[in-house]
Amino acid sequence: MTTSKEKRLGIWMDHSNAHLMEFTTGEMDKKVITSAFTHHEKEESISKSENLMHNKEQHQQADYYKELREEIKKYDEVILFGPTSAKSELINTFKNDRHFKNIKIHVEHTDKLTENQQHAFVRDYFSKH
Repeated sequence: MTTSKEKRLGIWMDHSNAHLMEFTTGEMDKKVITSAFTHHEKEESISKSENLMHNKEQHQQADYYKELREEIKKYDEVILFGPTSAKSELINTFKNDRHFKNIKIHVEHTDKLTENQQHAFVRDYFSKH
């Protein structure tokens, strides 16, 4: 049984954006974290070198996941959802990190969702769990 004091977070994410929604009884607190590796950067890097692009992408993706991990540490329960494999990749970055041992993290595959659909998903999810 969960207590009302537990902090819960819903994150709709793909490889470039994460929409964080803190589950509360009132208006949801929202925040967006964006990966620094944009389509423009990818095009620019490809013109220079495939290897350079891959390196830059890896570093920027790691920074994106690190920023998300720092946010997740503040919560007791988290639902990761979205259309890509980014959710699983993020979880793999902290599998053996003791800071996440007591955080309940769930993963669900969804399609692209509007902001209202994301909020409804988070409300429905935590209302049932």
